[in-house]
Amino acid sequence: MLSVEEARERILSYFERLPAVSVPLTEALGQVLAEDMVARFNIPPLPNSAMDGYAVRKADVTEASTESPVELEVIGTVAAGALPDRPVEQGTAIRIMTGAPVPEGADAVVPFEDTDELDRRKTSGAQDRIGIHLAAGHLENIRDAGEDVQQGETVLSSGQILRSGELGVIASLGFDEVSAFRRPVVAIVSTGDELLQPGEEHQPGKIYNSNAYSIASMVIKYGGEPRIKGIAKDTVESLKAALDDAMDADLVVTSAGVSKGDYDVVKDVLSSKGEIALWSVRMRPAKPLAFGVLQRGDGKKVPHLGLPGNPVSAMVAFEQFGRSALRKMMGKPERAKSSVQAIMDDPITNHDGRRVYARVQVYTDESGQYRARSTGNQSSGVLKSMALANGLAICPDDIGMIDVGEIATVEMLDWPDDIF
Repeated sequence: MLSVEEARERILSYFERLPAVSVPLTEALGQVLAEDMVARFNIPPLPNSAMDGYAVRKADVTEASTESPVELEVIGTVAAGALPDRPVEQGTAIRIMTGAPVPEGADAVVPFEDTDELDRRKTSGAQDRIGIHLAAGHLENIRDAGEDVQQGETVLSSGQILRSGELGVIASLGFDEVSAFRRPVVAIVSTGDELLQPGEEHQPGKIYNSNAYSIASMVIKYGGEPRIKGIAKDTVESLKAALDDAMDADLVVTSAGVSKGDYDVVKDVLSSKGEIALWSVRMRPAKPLAFGVLQRGDGKKVPHLGLPGNPVSAMVAFEQFGRSALRKMMGKPERAKSSVQAIMDDPITNHDGRRVYARVQVYTDESGQYRARSTGNQSSGVLKSMALANGLAICPDDIGMIDVGEIATVEMLDWPDDIF
């Protein structure tokens, strides 16, 4: 029986990083940058004001104070996006907006609130004069050219994951697209005569196909593009047709048909279309797992991940193996899920020497300590246990029980605000 790590290592050996494509910035969040981003110009391009205020000569306002304001002649205004049309000379000031280029001759900006502008407006005082109430330091409230980015600078390097900050920087460089490693396309095929599609009329003895939708959402969560290919019946013809339709993907995911007690049709068809290995992984849920390579008529090979049919098993297996495959195809480093150490409110029992992934709800107590409570029935068929969970509490394969009050490592499925 393979360990989780051994199974993951074998699976990842079949995957390579996908090619780079040009992606609009609005669609690139979470992808990996495929080329260095080099600045073509300074940002900001010119010295500019960090405040709404008045551009002045520092020497003119050295003695300024509220009790003894210095009055200057206002000779113009510079709005953001405009260029100054005259310099600041001795005894003068130019009204300036945040981000506007600083006029020649000015070496400081005094904010509006440190002037008597408001009082002059209230009293209809002269608008061509301004009283300065505060001495200004050299270059105070002035942002230098290239303060953020300098021309020729490598601002972002290939391999960086594109978050909101990185995308904002790329936009500031003037680009509306970016070269990033392509998102993997994942074809999802559900198998079984007992399955109905959501929206179809319920029938006795049938169940709705939940696996396709839970797995598709996880594909999206981890950066891929899901393609739900529908339900394959338990016949050779139906399954072959479904798999043929799925071969335009970077990864084919099937659910059900990989356990020892399942009908052989799924295993036979998968084997006939390429290499397939059936593994027992030392984990609970999701002990049975299939992995291999499918081959279509033109010789193209596509990795295949065969998940168990039970809905919780399918989700836990995809968390452990599908997520890592997507990361590798996107050019992301292999990285464990974020985890916390939590005090257990309920025990985790390990009765057969497999690593247990117990569905739990993590929360913080009054002292700020992480705690974890079971989400109820831990059967692999109880999908509600996943809906109520924000983490998977791990009981290692060599420990028989983690008891109430003991600490467990919990892999977080997400980080909801209400656990902090």
